[in-house]
Amino acid sequence: MSQDAESTFAAFRQAEHLVEQRRPLDALAALGPVLEAEPNSPSVQLLAGRAYLGSAQLRRAEAAFERVIELDPTDHYARFALARALQRQSRLEEAQTQLRIAVAMNPAPEYQEAYGEVSARLAVERDR
Repeated sequence: MSQDAESTFAAFRQAEHLVEQRRPLDALAALGPVLEAEPNSPSVQLLAGRAYLGSAQLRRAEAAFERVIELDPTDHYARFALARALQRQSRLEEAQTQLRIAVAMNPAPEYQEAYGEVSARLAVERDR
C-alpha cells in the first residue's frame, strides 16, 4: 500500500471513529482529504452522509446518501439514512418512499419502526 493510500485509509478510520463518538464536525474535518481522494467510493460517501446527518447538515447528508444510492442501488442502509435526512426536513412522503424500499430490501426492525413512524405522522397530517 502506498503512503498516500495508507494515510487516506487512516483518515477514513479516524473519521469513522469520530462519527461513532458523536463528533461529526471533527469527523468531517478528518474526512475532507478522503472525500477528495475517493469521491466515488460508496463507503466514503456513506460516512460523510452520517457525519452530515449528525451535524444537522441535512441537504449535504441527503446529497451524500443519494450519491451512495447512485453508486450502489442495493445499499438499504443508505436509503434508510436518506429517509432520516428527508424526515428531519419534514419531507415525509419522500422519506416514506425510501423507507418502503429499505424495508423491502432488508426488513430490519429499525427500518420497520421508522417506516411506521413516518406513515403514522403522514396519516395524522392527512386527518387534520
